[in-house]
Amino acid sequence: MAAEPKILELSNGKISARISNWGATITSLLVPDAQGSIADVVLGFDDLDPYVKGMSPYFGCIVGRVANRIKDGKFRLNEVEYSLPVNNVPNSLHGGLKGFDKVVWDVVEHKDGECPSITFQYHSKDGEEGYPGDVTIRATYSLPEATTLRLDMEATPENKATPISLAQHTYWNLAGHASGDILNHSIQIWGKHITPVDENTIPTGEIMPVNGTPFDFTTEHKIGEHINDVPGGYDHNYMLDCGDEKNGLKHAAKLRDPSSLRTLDLWTDAPGMQFYTANYVNGISGKGGAVYEKHAGVCLETQGFPNAINQPNFPSVVVRPGEKYKHTMLFEFSN
Repeated sequence: MAAEPKILELSNGKISARISNWGATITSLLVPDAQGSIADVVLGFDDLDPYVKGMSPYFGCIVGRVANRIKDGKFRLNEVEYSLPVNNVPNSLHGGLKGFDKVVWDVVEHKDGECPSITFQYHSKDGEEGYPGDVTIRATYSLPEATTLRLDMEATPENKATPISLAQHTYWNLAGHASGDILNHSIQIWGKHITPVDENTIPTGEIMPVNGTPFDFTTEHKIGEHINDVPGGYDHNYMLDCGDEKNGLKHAAKLRDPSSLRTLDLWTDAPGMQFYTANYVNGISGKGGAVYEKHAGVCLETQGFPNAINQPNFPSVVVRPGEKYKHTMLFEFSN
């Protein structure tokens, strides 16, 4: 019998998260501002029903086996052609029709104490959503410091080489999930290049400098400052190539809300980050009666490059038996 979808608590007295075994999904994250007033800074639903019914635009979940888009839902690996579900025409997106966000994960550990943590595990079978080989995936959420959330993801292919690229798809609004759009938030992204895309949102293969374009966030800017120069809004992969490093993680982004002064610093060891401004969110009924409209949140999805499996000049996302995929994200809150 598969386990039932449920919500678990992770708290250290300063910040507290509600995380579900359905998609290893963060459904709520309470964070104080400078005055100590608490807000829930992630978009989502009050209960699991909308997630389970497929009404969520990837709120808060872990996506895989391969995050982002794969061109035409096809790739070749070791002389074999693989076909994936085309769930974002004409591409395969975030692992297919039933990616890792739409399954129940096992809860293998739930620790309280000095560094509270929850570890989820999922076994993805050979052929699942068209991908080759059995893979065991682990995701551990922990609170290593007073206002820090950490996510450690790892995946081990058991019998075949396979592309693996996981992403955490939380929609952030540091003013509080119900506070309107994030166009007034400012952001700095430690990426001097993006991977520009074609009309189907697939990278062309080129690596484009952001200097002098609306994509330049190498210094802090308001998200809304040049968003109208980007048709539809931001939904682009940044090459994380200029952040300082600590404990093996690179500084990826700093997001700041001017009203509450809440700040999120994101650190990662992934090569890229999708900067997505919730362009397709449209009238979704969320927590506490809030209605989420376009740009109600911002996603900072550290990842392998989109369509890397078909793009030889991008960092490889292929993991072979005997190797282990690892991906860490550190979310540091301050004010």
